Amino acid sequence: ANSQERPAGRVPGVSASSLLPLPAPGETPRRVLTIAGTDSGGGAGIQADSRTIALCGLHACVAVAAVTGQNTVGVSGFHEIPPQIVADQVRPVVSDIGVGAAKTGMLASTEIIEAVADVALELGIGRDTAVPLVVDPVSASMHGDSLLHADALDAVRHRLIPLATVVTPNLDEVRLITGIDVIDDKTARAAAEALHALGAQWSVVKGGHLRTSSTSTDLLYDGDRMLEFTSPRLPTGNDHGGGDTLAAAIACALAHGRSVPDAVAFGKEWVTRSLAAAYDLGAGHGPVSPLWRLHESVDA
Repeated sequence: ANSQERPAGRVPGVSASSLLPLPAPGETPRRVLTIAGTDSGGGAGIQADSRTIALCGLHACVAVAAVTGQNTVGVSGFHEIPPQIVADQVRPVVSDIGVGAAKTGMLASTEIIEAVADVALELGIGRDTAVPLVVDPVSASMHGDSLLHADALDAVRHRLIPLATVVTPNLDEVRLITGIDVIDDKTARAAAEALHALGAQWSVVKGGHLRTSSTSTDLLYDGDRMLEFTSPRLPTGNDHGGGDTLAAAIACALAHGRSVPDAVAFGKEWVTRSLAAAYDLGAGHGPVSPLWRLHESVDA
């Protein structure tokens, strides 16, 4: 993946292709907390997050916000975890184990979003704290099945995104959150600005769903710089869990102390390689696969 800032060119110090260091056997790894929904098919959600976190060499802590019934074809239904129980999963993890970064995925309802926002503020998780937060504002599955109540969008805009170190919506979520339909570079830039205006420290507008382009270009904006991360578009329908995988990889890099541009560059490289390694599963969309990491040298 390439990173560039127009018109200034490449971003100095960004090394997208470098893997995160693995802990030695017996060494306590860095920790990432994911607060999200489950995927019974194993392709997305907390399962995808945990897979990427582990293969990046970190320890995954989880707070389950919702349980879904789904496979490669669609989502048959979901059950929300009581908001207080979601928060009660977060507190003991942070107080005892400690985390270097956190990410959110499917939060389903206003009440859960508010509980997560409250506990994040209580524990010092989010932008301008020692524990960066990646907000993946999941609103629907890749099949179009709703994973967020419509009345929860205001809570996403006004409670969740203002806590984000980085916010990483897909283009459908961008449209729901900002009202901007991204169809080209100009509208992508407008969307990045609109997301940042909601309070995120950095906003990402992903180009993976912009099928009319021969490349996949993600934009990263902090109110000053508009950075580009470009990779070739891969001809695969097996892209289930791609957004979760990207956000989890960014969180892993942030837990290692990387800057946000460097973390996004790492995440872009990670998800691109995972798309290249995706496999068929079931009758629908197979998952992106970070299992390629098992074939890399431990010293890579």
